[in-house]
Amino acid sequence: MSSILFYRVNEPYGEFSNFAPFPIILKGKTWPTSEHYFQAQKFPDTANEEEIRNEPSPMVAARMGCSRSRPLRRDWEIVKDSIMYEAVMAKVTQHASVRDLLLNTGEAALIEHTDNDRYWADGVDGTGRNRLGEILCEIRAVLRESNRSPH
Repeated sequence: MSSILFYRVNEPYGEFSNFAPFPIILKGKTWPTSEHYFQAQKFPDTANEEEIRNEPSPMVAARMGCSRSRPLRRDWEIVKDSIMYEAVMAKVTQHASVRDLLLNTGEAALIEHTDNDRYWADGVDGTGRNRLGEILCEIRAVLRESNRSPH
């Protein structure tokens, strides 16, 4: 099976990055990027959530979300994958160009390729979990299934 590596917004398939500038609407609010939404959900219904949502830079929003000076929700490890799925699904369904790019990846494995992350990415050496890539592949399958007409 072929693989598609992505990471930087300005490189091929950079649209799959959570830092890519595709605003999403979730929880009745507009979020500048899926990264903003994901990081802010570590602190739902708090001033921290709004502070992250209003931050112009996804990089700064990520730093804010990763800072342990803020009180992380207790169930974060349990809910983080479903929140990422929700954010990525919103981006893909709310932006036709991202949806089309995803659907045109065929059956390729999608791999967030960086040594900055061993959970959401591949850890650059392939031993990371690559959960973001897996979620993109799951969403691709869901979209394909929903586009099929009944026989």
